[in-house]
Amino acid sequence: MTSSFSWRSSLRRIAHQKRDLATLSTTNHTETLQTELPGTVPPHKCYIFLHTPNPPSTYPAKFSTPVQRALLREMMTAGGSVNFCWSESGPSYPLRPQGEEEMQEYYLTAFSNARGKIEVPVVSMKNVAEVVSNLREHTESRMPGGTEAPVSDDIHLYVCTHMARDCRCGNTGSAVANALREELHRRRDLDHRDPSTRVRLAETAHVGGHKYAGNVLVYPHGEWLGLVQPEDVPNILETIISKPIRPFNFDDEPICPPHWRGRMGLSKEAQVEVFTRYRV
Repeated sequence: MTSSFSWRSSLRRIAHQKRDLATLSTTNHTETLQTELPGTVPPHKCYIFLHTPNPPSTYPAKFSTPVQRALLREMMTAGGSVNFCWSESGPSYPLRPQGEEEMQEYYLTAFSNARGKIEVPVVSMKNVAEVVSNLREHTESRMPGGTEAPVSDDIHLYVCTHMARDCRCGNTGSAVANALREELHRRRDLDHRDPSTRVRLAETAHVGGHKYAGNVLVYPHGEWLGLVQPEDVPNILETIISKPIRPFNFDDEPICPPHWRGRMGLSKEAQVEVFTRYRV
């Protein structure tokens, strides 16, 4: 009896030790990734979202369309990036059948560090040249008199949930998106005047940095957050809605430093400099 009890106790101790080692390994890995975060945002002056009727969980691993390629080709030289997004109540146009991709229309939302948000009700191959011209002006021209970009009415959060591209984004990103959705509903149920009513939540395709999932893009601020977990959502959301709703510049303190990847309008070196300046 004693021998059997001792044998079982040893097995339990070994199992506990393995769990402890696994937890320690995960913690160390997360801490290593956190030190890598600042400066991991691809430099950009403008980020463009094309709204789709289907969520990123349905996108193929590499998702591209004629309109997206045309916009990217023309906007890359102006520091523009082009991506796809989806939201439960957001505007979008039905997908054209296979073979009619050239006729696809999109609702477009873009953000620049120079002028903040711009929306285009419809963009297609028919008017893409005109839209590019407007986007370039929005990206490259400062406000008259050198004033800052206007304060926006809404905060836009984009969570990468592109499962086919990487399961970490699909699993962790989707969990974070659902946690944000639930937290927004909870706050609004408590108070219909809560500042969270200004938050617009969407899911987006691949943004880069799978290992930093969940990735949350905050616009018009231009802040990118990584390593976000569902339990982080209440504090992150509270922090975001307490900030001015405008593009952040070199002098602004990073939002949510433990999760801060970087900022629109800054080189990777400048992102690291901003983070280092404000690090406690």
